[in-house]
Amino acid sequence: MSMTVTMPQLGESVTEGTIARWLKQPGDAIAKYESIAEVITDKVNAEIPAPADGVMSELIAAEGAVVPVGQPICSIDVAGASADASAADAASSATASVGSSAPATPLAMSPTQTAQPALAPAGSPADGAAPALAPSVSPASEGAGGQGAVIEGADLEGTSAGTVAAAVSASLSGPQAPVGPGAGAAASPSGNGAGYHLTPAVRMLVREHGVDLGQITGSGIGGRITKKDVLEYVQQRDAGQGAASAPSALPAAATPLAMSPTLAPQPASAPAPAVAQPSPASAAQALPSSFGTGEGDTVVPLTQVRKAIADHMVRSRQTSPHAYIMVEVDMSSVSRIRDREKAAFQQRHGVKLTFLPFVARAVIEALQRHPTLNASWSDAGIVVKRSINLGIAVALEDNLIVPVVRDADRLSISGLATTMADLGARARSNHLKLDEVQGGTFTLNNTGALGAVMTQAIINQPQAAIMTMDMVVKRPVVVGDAIAIRPIMNLGLSFDHRINDGLQATRFVTAVQKLLEGIDPSGTLV
Repeated sequence: MSMTVTMPQLGESVTEGTIARWLKQPGDAIAKYESIAEVITDKVNAEIPAPADGVMSELIAAEGAVVPVGQPICSIDVAGASADASAADAASSATASVGSSAPATPLAMSPTQTAQPALAPAGSPADGAAPALAPSVSPASEGAGGQGAVIEGADLEGTSAGTVAAAVSASLSGPQAPVGPGAGAAASPSGNGAGYHLTPAVRMLVREHGVDLGQITGSGIGGRITKKDVLEYVQQRDAGQGAASAPSALPAAATPLAMSPTLAPQPASAPAPAVAQPSPASAAQALPSSFGTGEGDTVVPLTQVRKAIADHMVRSRQTSPHAYIMVEVDMSSVSRIRDREKAAFQQRHGVKLTFLPFVARAVIEALQRHPTLNASWSDAGIVVKRSINLGIAVALEDNLIVPVVRDADRLSISGLATTMADLGARARSNHLKLDEVQGGTFTLNNTGALGAVMTQAIINQPQAAIMTMDMVVKRPVVVGDAIAIRPIMNLGLSFDHRINDGLQATRFVTAVQKLLEGIDPSGTLV
């Protein structure tokens, strides 16, 4: 029996994830809860566990594909049935759904064999309500040497006949695309994917690049448009060559992709381009002139993580009207406790005692007194969270991760210190679990650990605020009528002005300040 695995919810505000790497390939045995893929979001790099024992059947989403939450990413043949047996069952089910009385087509076919599609009535819709069709199994592209079959644009070269059969069966039992090389151009060329049977990754590329699907001839099964087709079209269009993936006598692998915009235009005998192409001058103006590349400049390609972070940050600034408050905190009492306890604490727990758990404990107590800071915005009203799940920002070399201390109000300073140290270590080694990056209600950002002395952070949606604790620096301050040297920390708050005004935000920040300054320096860690 085949089980479909979908993209899980990787965070309260996360709507999609990027497949960074498949840890299992078709035909590999899988144990329940064993990691099958690495997924990237703007918050975390997480591993997706297998929901059951079995054998990997089909990789529906390719590496690098951006998949919305709830959409399928792969299928698994559950334990107790071989891949060939599962393929045969899927084929029988697909044959029954077609309603054909003809004998079932053998599935373990050679790559050079082709299954002929059933005829579809004229004018049938291309997606959703289309009758079940049997798509053709075409040979692999020229680049693969014709040694494997292409299923949904994924190269299955070198796989067993049973694995290929399973992938074909899965495609037979799912929604089908229009059949024929010209089917992709038959629907409305609106550029938004309407009327086409496209995977979520392809739809996202179409929207992102404003692609006119009517100009693309699909290379997938039954003329289906794949991610590769869209990327090749965008590269050729942006290079100013006027090539719109039209059929050519040259093999697809021989088509130059990285064309220079300075190449000579096509001769007059070449087919006229279907869409207006940008001139080299307009292509150079794609970026603001102040950010144009010059001689010796280097363009660093955007990773999926960087794109996700950028999207999340932009969305947060567009969603929430940010306002900021900062106070100075005298950390003298906290410093005395830390200096006295840090050696014994590290020996006892194996982690360093920093200022972070002291500030975290004060933030938690202040949130209990001012619950509208532990909230989120909704059209129905302000949602005040019952639990205090404290997110702790962890900076990596090329990423920013926010693991969550769940029910943080139940932990003492010692408990917060050990829990946050563990989460931070596993965040840096990419071993966080999914529930450890979900459900944060308030975020604390320790920018002081990096040497910052004043920070204005961007709110981690859909939370109401984020607090930054900057570096503790000894400074001269006025104490009574005298000047003294004190360890001072800037404590900043970025808050959503839809949920809280300056009054509530200031009360919250000053509450944290008083809790830190009023801690008993002779007390112990509790």
